[in-house]
Amino acid sequence: MTLLTRGEMHEFTAANQRFVYLVPSAAVFRLDPVSEAVLDTLGDRILTPDQLADGLADRFGLENVHATIGELHAVRAVSEAGAWPDDQLMQMPPADMPLTTMVMNVTSKCNLACTYCYEYGDDRITDSACGDQPDFMSEETARQSVDFMFRESGENKVAHLNFFGGETLLNFKVLQSSVAYARERAAALGKEVQFGLTTNATLLKPHIIEWLAENRIGVTVSIDGPQDAQDEFRVFKNGRGSYDVVVPKIKALLQKHPTRPIGARVTLTQQNLSVRKIFQHLTDDLGFWEVGFAPVTTSTFRDYAIEDEGFDSMLEQFQQLAYEWLEHTVDNRHHAFSNVRDTIEELHRGVSKAFPCGAGLGLVGVGTGGDVALCHRFAGSDDHAIGSITGGMDRVQQRAFLEQHHIDNKPECHTCFARPLCSGGCYHEAHTRYGSTTAANLHYCTWIRRWTDTCLRIYGEVAERNPQYLAQFEN
Repeated sequence: MTLLTRGEMHEFTAANQRFVYLVPSAAVFRLDPVSEAVLDTLGDRILTPDQLADGLADRFGLENVHATIGELHAVRAVSEAGAWPDDQLMQMPPADMPLTTMVMNVTSKCNLACTYCYEYGDDRITDSACGDQPDFMSEETARQSVDFMFRESGENKVAHLNFFGGETLLNFKVLQSSVAYARERAAALGKEVQFGLTTNATLLKPHIIEWLAENRIGVTVSIDGPQDAQDEFRVFKNGRGSYDVVVPKIKALLQKHPTRPIGARVTLTQQNLSVRKIFQHLTDDLGFWEVGFAPVTTSTFRDYAIEDEGFDSMLEQFQQLAYEWLEHTVDNRHHAFSNVRDTIEELHRGVSKAFPCGAGLGLVGVGTGGDVALCHRFAGSDDHAIGSITGGMDRVQQRAFLEQHHIDNKPECHTCFARPLCSGGCYHEAHTRYGSTTAANLHYCTWIRRWTDTCLRIYGEVAERNPQYLAQFEN
């Protein structure tokens, strides 16, 4: 005898409609009256299909109710009682998973001395001053890195090459030669390569800006907001703030580099949580096309670490910006808050993650000496290496890492409705907070759940009020 129970879901309301987010499939459904009645009748009970249908036949018709039960079963909104959830069975990517993005750390040196820096601060993984890695990547290593990227990209027609540091522009010569060589190799292989880089903007000179624009390099600027926020932690080695140096350079970049949208990335700290003020300054005063925020990655006892009340303040302001984004989007106007847009895209694509990000999967970081690490934050760390540019990906080591870090091995996450988007959170943050990349980032579970609920409501509103907007995510 088949017994039915409600599947794992998160219910929410948007645009005066009831929706469910089906956790195992990461699908979002607006409930019609029959579906609502089926789920409400089932509640916390276990019923046979006939028992469930008989109680609703007078209102909706027996055939209609059975058809709806079948549809809900197909999408796992209802399931057979006692059945083992599909998403609790470890499903691994192909052993030869192609590389989509390579982050090339062209230097480990920086001309700033940001207090919270994960590379040079108290929470650093590698000792950049005394390690075996060179301070600057050589042109030869850069060329070998590009060759590695194309080899590991498999049948992918597009490869993404992002430049990182330290301060990336300290090694501008290697940036120039790498872009030229990558374009040459891409043409020979019948592929396309897209470029991006992250910079603190202190070294943006006219000829560099011109080169960035001519080569259509996507640029992300690390900046923390107005002068008081920027000069709190983002300082030169003599302690002088960097705001007055970077602002004219940023304005020149935004004026002379129109070929790619320029984004700002903000690191939030306990001392710098004025999210709306920062957002307004970076968009209205400076003119950034998009702004993304991330809480500082650090041990819990640092004075700049964000704790409970800080997360509450951050969430409230994120929610305010999210609903501003919604009203702009409904009217087909641009809004620069990338945190909500990125999540809306994942929801529409039905993203369900067994791993929190592409690190060690479709994305790797290459250190200055040519080691291949999980991502740019682990570049130079022997404990987190998964290959080299000359020897290629160590598929055995990669497989072992992925098996160890699969969400199936994070029992704390198994009952969380936000796990398809979170999957336990950033490996680097877990290493910094808990001493192991395998740990789930439990310190922001409540925040993630509340933010995911907000984004689901925003998604439902967009789906009802401007569904055409979502079509861009279907390509």
